[in-house]
Amino acid sequence: MRSREVWEMTPEEIQGKLEDTHAELFNLRFQFLTGQMQNNARLRQVRREIARLTTILRAKRLQRMQEQGAK
Repeated sequence: MRSREVWEMTPEEIQGKLEDTHAELFNLRFQFLTGQMQNNARLRQVRREIARLTTILRAKRLQRMQEQGAK
């Protein structure tokens, strides 16, 4: 998922996607530990996606707080 796509999402949608991604990371770690993983690079991709979602969610929350403070 690209950053532009995440910026177009609402904070609630981002939070839901973040929860799904954390669940996927858990499953990938489990597969890695049991030796069932086919694509090791997917772990890195999922961790980066979590970081991207978290960063944009935080930025949106700060932006909303600044808008409320300006009113």
